[in-house]
Amino acid sequence: QVQLVESGGGLVQPGGSLRLSCSASGTISWIYGMGWYRQGPGKERALVAVLPNGGTPTISDSVKGRITTTGDGPNAYLQMNSLTPEDTAGDYCSADSNTGWGNRGIEYGGQGAQVTDAS
Repeated sequence: QVQLVESGGGLVQPGGSLRLSCSASGTISWIYGMGWYRQGPGKERALVAVLPNGGTPTISDSVKGRITTTGDGPNAYLQMNSLTPEDTAGDYCSADSNTGWGNRGIEYGGQGAQVTDAS
């Protein structure tokens, strides 16, 4: 099993920044990549960023230029700048991993990191 823990959310003024962290743990033999998703109030979950292990990140066009992702193996970070009220959402990470015996799958964080507009 893979467990994911997100942290770093909070209240932020428009124009502010936040850095979210995600850590994957458990019976992991290899991490193929990490991802970030966002779910705003009344909205469906949407992909924000994908970070292949050792590869080039892909950022959603909707947030490109304001959001970047970095990381190393089971740890990923989401740097969010120039935040707006529309960024109010729960941000969740995911891990694409192999847990042994060829078992590859994507696990999603359940706790999430809440980003809330403080204005």
